[in-house]
Amino acid sequence: MNTEKPYYNHNRAMSPAMQLVAFTGLTIGLLTLGTAIVFGYIYLRYGPAAVSQLASLNLASPVVLNNLWLLQVVGTTLPILFIPIVFGKLIMHEPEAYLRINTKFSALLILIVLATMAASMPFMESLITFNRKMVFPDSLKKLEKFVKESEASAQKVTAVLLKMNSWWDMIKALLLVGLATAIAEELMFRGCLQTILIRWQKNAHVGIWLTAILFSAFHMEFYGFLPRMALGVLFGYFTVWSGSIWPAVWAHFLNNGTAVVFAYIYGLNGDVKLDAKFDYILPLLSILFTVALLLGYRKVASRKTIAGSI
Repeated sequence: MNTEKPYYNHNRAMSPAMQLVAFTGLTIGLLTLGTAIVFGYIYLRYGPAAVSQLASLNLASPVVLNNLWLLQVVGTTLPILFIPIVFGKLIMHEPEAYLRINTKFSALLILIVLATMAASMPFMESLITFNRKMVFPDSLKKLEKFVKESEASAQKVTAVLLKMNSWWDMIKALLLVGLATAIAEELMFRGCLQTILIRWQKNAHVGIWLTAILFSAFHMEFYGFLPRMALGVLFGYFTVWSGSIWPAVWAHFLNNGTAVVFAYIYGLNGDVKLDAKFDYILPLLSILFTVALLLGYRKVASRKTIAGSI
């Protein structure tokens, strides 16, 4: 099917540049509102001291520990979900163009996405390793120290959120970290922001890569920037070539869900290390297989009529 038209036949009442400004303002506003709701609730229930503890993410505080999921869901996930819905439906009045939730696509794409995510794992692992070994120049050592301390603090919060003592804890994490986050972030980035940037640049490839860069920057993790950007590129092509957000949501869920399951089984330090003798061969093969699968995905998605479409 031809999925280019919805990107370029846009509402000319607002230019893509102004759409980006409106989207940015809405993002800041709703994220601020979500955080304010959480802090207001904490203030009313526990008092001002608890607000200070939550603001500093003091993990020694029982109040903070008991309300981290509230901060995650109400302060981050729900606002991210509402941003594209409000923008697409209420501001632009083009919900399908910005959400991409109703486009039919071949069920075969689901299997290709699964294979692509599996094939890309060695390459992503190599990017993770490369990114973690990056060092700042001597003139920016203070910034490097700040970045490392900030990310170490964020990892401690993640460790608390992903502390799973039972199957129910894992299922809850899969639903909230895996599925809910995947849906919210894909609607926001691949549905909404990517559409804006493609319309602005009039080039799907530029829009996909710019969105991937902003997607990774949004997470504010320097030592995870490259693999997250690479994932964003995959999610972007999954969306553009199929015309639907759901293959990207599925890929995003596979990535997050795998991390949750591995954290449950092995702990957060249970990274799978590549055998040294395959340090270059396996990532190279991973790239080749991933590209081949992406080309297959594009071919299947481009068919105008496919039996068994969903």
